[in-house]
Amino acid sequence: MNAEIIAVGSELLTPQRQDTNSLYLTDQLNVLGVEVVAKLIVGDDRARLADAIRAALARSEIVILTGGLGPTEDDVTRDAVAQALGREQVFHQDIFDAIEQRFVRRRRGPMPEINRRQAYVLVGAEVLPNPNGTAPGQWIDAEGRVVMMLPGPPSEMKPMFTAECLPRLERVLPPQVIRTRFLRVANMAESAVDQRIAPVYTRYTNPVTTILAAAGDIQVHLRARAATAEEAERLLAEVAPQIESILGDRIYSRNGDPLEAVVGQRLRERGESVSVAESCTGGMLAERITAVAGSSDYFVGGFLTYTDRMKTALLGVSEELMLEHTAVSEEAAREMARGARERTGSTWALSVTGVAGPGGGTEATPVGTVIIGVAGPDGIATRRERLPGDRTLVRTLATQLALDLLRLRLS
Repeated sequence: MNAEIIAVGSELLTPQRQDTNSLYLTDQLNVLGVEVVAKLIVGDDRARLADAIRAALARSEIVILTGGLGPTEDDVTRDAVAQALGREQVFHQDIFDAIEQRFVRRRRGPMPEINRRQAYVLVGAEVLPNPNGTAPGQWIDAEGRVVMMLPGPPSEMKPMFTAECLPRLERVLPPQVIRTRFLRVANMAESAVDQRIAPVYTRYTNPVTTILAAAGDIQVHLRARAATAEEAERLLAEVAPQIESILGDRIYSRNGDPLEAVVGQRLRERGESVSVAESCTGGMLAERITAVAGSSDYFVGGFLTYTDRMKTALLGVSEELMLEHTAVSEEAAREMARGARERTGSTWALSVTGVAGPGGGTEATPVGTVIIGVAGPDGIATRRERLPGDRTLVRTLATQLALDLLRLRLS
């Protein structure tokens, strides 16, 4: 079965607010084997929301609405669902009394008359109690389709979904599970990954393959649906190894872990350590490494040497070398890595130097030029790249490249 989630509220269409409820609901539904095929945010407009509900019901068996159940005029969810389903709303005195008692218990003064709107329930709906707020939810069986109306605040929505909706879903859903395999690939273009693996994954409709691209990082998601976990895993086991054999050591993670976590785990397993010497990345590489919990097991420290003088003073890179080759050179990167390793006593050291832009480039070292150094027990290697994008992207890609080069050396 498929589901669609509609978040209601004009505030969610502004840059100040985000819809986090749908992330929680997607996770919960996936555990039950329900695929979320669409998410939508609709402002406080009854007609537009009613149209969105009709369209969702035409496509999917489950439609969940969050928000818009309050007492004010801009809380339009109840009215829109009633309009979409062609159902009347009936006043429930017991709900009204419960809301009124909540005001009394909290000593908030007399209950405003507008709260009366929250006591209306669609004909045929089951009321979902809300011990954490004034807005009850509603569960509606709409000719074999399920519509859920849930409150918007996560502190109300999550307990209601867990206590009221999950048991009902478990009773109506067929046996079905979803299992996912996450493959992560470093420093390949999305199109290059797809060109290599498309001949494999296009032969299958289950699992479904999705390719997601970020800076220097490609994620290949395989999602299998089956009646049992064993069957879903079997489907994944048929496809995933074929893709893995094609991509080889380009794959750095098979469980979704980021590159810095994978590198850290390998260092921990080997009982080894790493230090960094950064110029153009300005501490971004160290930040990524130390963002992983427990990184003190293997990260010993680093040097932020943004000027030539600091490269000489802290890392021992000679002035003569930089005059001859410049600070953006393989020679400088090599000496930066050597200096960081010798001064910290780390097993490995990474260095980054380059021109992140937007200015500062030359004909010999145009904007986007980055050089990575990797020093280790088996010597020092460097790699020169011309990275695309603006200043932020160049710096991000440089950290990804440095971590991946260390990963490959650790392999």
